[in-house]
Amino acid sequence: MACNCGGTAAQWPPQPVVVYELTLPDGTVRRYVTHQEADAANKRAGSTGVITAVTQ
Repeated sequence: MACNCGGTAAQWPPQPVVVYELTLPDGTVRRYVTHQEADAANKRAGSTGVITAVTQ
């Protein structure tokens, strides 16, 4: 018999992780955990970037 030994069972299938990529006009790409972080960074950069949701 298999033993879980007190750990938690892994979720199957693994849940996709969504991150937000901010692409700036100069080609710089930065990733953020939340859309709000990406939006704030975009505003600091002059609101010229494009935010895209990416599933990893």
